[in-house]
Amino acid sequence: MQPRFSVHSANLDAQPHVPPRIPMTRWRPPAPRSTAIITREGFETLKRELDHLWHTLRPEVVKALAAAAAEGDRSENAEYTYRKKQLGEIDRRVRYLSKRIPSLKVAEGAPADRETVFFGAVIELENTQSGETVRYRIVGPDETDAKRGWISIDSPLARAVLKKKLDDEFEADLPGGRTRFAVIGVEYVEP
Repeated sequence: MQPRFSVHSANLDAQPHVPPRIPMTRWRPPAPRSTAIITREGFETLKRELDHLWHTLRPEVVKALAAAAAEGDRSENAEYTYRKKQLGEIDRRVRYLSKRIPSLKVAEGAPADRETVFFGAVIELENTQSGETVRYRIVGPDETDAKRGWISIDSPLARAVLKKKLDDEFEADLPGGRTRFAVIGVEYVEP
């Protein structure tokens, strides 16, 4: 039996194989799912927001939309266009909260080891290079608030500090580069 291809029968002048061009698309891989954990006060805040959107704000916008639609020509009616967009935003948020709230797990109480950093901890950190101290509370991704110093459990700093004890040192990959911190305070807020 002879081989199907031989060195002698190959066309040595042929161009190397070039893979076909794949067109670029706008597709992006889905974002990683956020952690479904929340504090009791954050859970109650989300429930109040859903209730306010559904029972107070949405009916007002629907009424204003109906009034704008009654004015006539909708193609040049800025109020109608604005209200349609506003209603879409409200409905999108209501849909998100309606799916998100049932999937959340409420973290109740403080852990037995109150010197170790877990979810819900208020931590005080010292930057070992600059000596600057910062204070954060580790909360769920749905309740982050930079002004209050509440950081998501999914943030790089929170992931790096979890399970560290008082006086432990650790490194975190932050947007400004790799930074070394020391845990100088850990406390838990009682509801």
